[in-house]
Amino acid sequence: MPVQPWRTGKVIRIIEETPNTRRYWIEVPELSSFDFQPGQFVTLDLPIHEKPARRWRSYSIASWPDGTNVFELVIVLLEGGAGTTWLFNNVVVGSELTLRGPQGVFTLPDPIDRDLFFICTGTGVAPFRSMAHHVLNNNIPHQHIYLIFGCRKFGDALYAPELKELTRNVGSFEYITTYSREEPGNYDHLVRIGYVHQVYADICRAKSVRSAENPEQMIPPPAYFFLCGWKNMIDEAKQRIMALGYDRKAIHQELYG
Repeated sequence: MPVQPWRTGKVIRIIEETPNTRRYWIEVPELSSFDFQPGQFVTLDLPIHEKPARRWRSYSIASWPDGTNVFELVIVLLEGGAGTTWLFNNVVVGSELTLRGPQGVFTLPDPIDRDLFFICTGTGVAPFRSMAHHVLNNNIPHQHIYLIFGCRKFGDALYAPELKELTRNVGSFEYITTYSREEPGNYDHLVRIGYVHQVYADICRAKSVRSAENPEQMIPPPAYFFLCGWKNMIDEAKQRIMALGYDRKAIHQELYG
């Protein structure tokens, strides 16, 4: 993949999604269409340091390819984070940003011949929102898609109304949120209390079948696992997924933090 040149992007819209998370729509005026694959990211060059490598911050694209020259980023304000602090304090509608992209190989398999498990925390939901809409909008053949989103509190679930609506309208898509700092209650089947690991483990065990050669052995369903979020979640998920009987090659990751 050729290295993309640095371009100028113009911020055309900003929405405060949560008290510490914002959605930014960025237009690239020099292009008629900003083409990318769902799951890719862009790098911003921010005026926060003398050394280029210390100025660069990469963010997954949260929107999906639509033929326009506009894309969306969702960014959380990190305590003590130089990049996000500058963005939140300085960027307004009309601001220009220096960017490079799209970049990255965290993209959908072709063909999608197995169940997809999108497992994320925080703004790690961004590439999976892009992937899910792209698959469903374009009627790309696929198996079942599970988007499992680990949050702390109810207000942390980014894009929740939109992804719940997608679940109601598309039988092959399931958006499940699990909350680590909420109390158990009488919630619907798409809401869990706890961490992401129990959710995908339960689904895989429920869909496992007995081996014809060894009836005591359970064979998990064919699946690809895509992980995006904090390092601790990803490290634990990789161990647990392989313990369920999956090969390391079935696991794809995008790390942040």
